[in-house]
Amino acid sequence: MGRPSKGRAIPSATPVIIMVRPQLGENIGMAARAMLNCGLSRLRLVAPRDGWPNDKAQRAASGADVVLEQAEVFDTVAEAVADLERVLATTARNRELAQRIVTPRHAAGEMRDWIAAGEGVGILFGPERTGLVNEDIVLADTALSIPLNPEFSSLNVAQAVLLVAYEWAMAGDASPVERMSDHSTRPATKEELQNLFGHLERSLDQSGFLRHQAMRPAMVNNLRALLQRAAMTEQEVRTFHGVIKFLAKHKHDEE
Repeated sequence: MGRPSKGRAIPSATPVIIMVRPQLGENIGMAARAMLNCGLSRLRLVAPRDGWPNDKAQRAASGADVVLEQAEVFDTVAEAVADLERVLATTARNRELAQRIVTPRHAAGEMRDWIAAGEGVGILFGPERTGLVNEDIVLADTALSIPLNPEFSSLNVAQAVLLVAYEWAMAGDASPVERMSDHSTRPATKEELQNLFGHLERSLDQSGFLRHQAMRPAMVNNLRALLQRAAMTEQEVRTFHGVIKFLAKHKHDEE
């Protein structure tokens, strides 16, 4: 029978991670850590071998205490999934059951659709030594298989939780695929870049670098295109101005 959770409320708009007969407290803790990294906090445990709570799980969670504090414990898989409309069972092997099998990436999109429709979703992860048995898998409507090296596809249960949870997080992530590091200044404006181009061009004229008039337009345009591709920040533009000034002064001093 499930044990009611205490403390802060758990968000309902996320799938439930269900660890079936976990053997090591450390793996429960590492799974909890992986879950919270990916925005998941709903954990259910089915007949944990060493009982619950577990000090080793607490230490391995590395601060993901809210997941462990809110964890619910059940005696059977049937009880753990009773209130859910959709259940996926992670498995690495075909156990001769006729079931639909999806990848974590595909499952992530489907789970988001199901949850958006108000359905409860759970993902079963089996015990470390054997994985889920057929009696567990038949309680799921979909099998979830992680595509790995077919010659070596052995995963620790916490690693499997991380991979599935990560795909869930990425399916709802709106982060840009590329950005500047947080410590950088703002991107340079076109006016700032034009001022830099002008400064560089004047210095190159004074140095004699652009002395061949026939080649000058192409050389200037190539330099402008190069600096434009650099996607410089405002700070980088100011630094480049300083470099040009220093080189021009150094040349003047030598003369």
